[in-house]
Amino acid sequence: MKKPLLLVVFSLLAYVVLAQPTKVMLVTGGHSFDSLQFFQLFDRMTELEYEHFAQPEANNKIANGIADDFDVLVFYDMWNNISAEQKAAYIRLTKQGKPFLFLHHSLVSYQNWPAFEEIIGGRYIEQNKNIPDDEWSEYEHDVWVYCTVENYTPVTAGFRELRFFDEVYDNIRISDNVKPLLRTRHPKSADFVAWENRFNASTIIYIQAGHDKRTYETEEYQRLLLQAIQYLKNSDKSKL
Repeated sequence: MKKPLLLVVFSLLAYVVLAQPTKVMLVTGGHSFDSLQFFQLFDRMTELEYEHFAQPEANNKIANGIADDFDVLVFYDMWNNISAEQKAAYIRLTKQGKPFLFLHHSLVSYQNWPAFEEIIGGRYIEQNKNIPDDEWSEYEHDVWVYCTVENYTPVTAGFRELRFFDEVYDNIRISDNVKPLLRTRHPKSADFVAWENRFNASTIIYIQAGHDKRTYETEEYQRLLLQAIQYLKNSDKSKL
């Protein structure tokens, strides 16, 4: 009788572990957004339990180790000020294997920190007198963006084509080391609008879509984000 009882106990324990919501540290700041609809997007994902931190508090918290309490870090910020201690905290997290999801304008963050480009897998280059103007990135608001799946992974599973009324970025830098996930042929956009990157032990996803509520409120976007977060949680090497 003991063996069946043990199997029941282990099954219940496994169910409890699997049923635990994914804990998300959600970071914003530095760029305006449709805040009501953005947070409603995350509220609808009942599989998640998120806590919101705005910059500069978010980076202070990361430097103090709070990110260790979360399964996945999601960034929707566009921030440039970062101290040496905060940079070291980000690098420490990547060495531990903490997963990151970067959304939309987070590609513009930390223009003067080269390692951030290596972490996220690319960079939107802001206008700067010290950079040749032919290297400046560009954007176009309020356009239909048709995306096709470039590589099928747990992030893109179940999709063939996605469509968002959003904003596109062009003339951005994208690392040759990333795995492209979504491609668009929009004439004012870079080819790839979502990718997977690896830095140290971390898995990182970047998704360009997400400019405003017209995208937040689509079922496709919610599903894409949820699949990305769940995939990243399963990749977290810090829990091994």
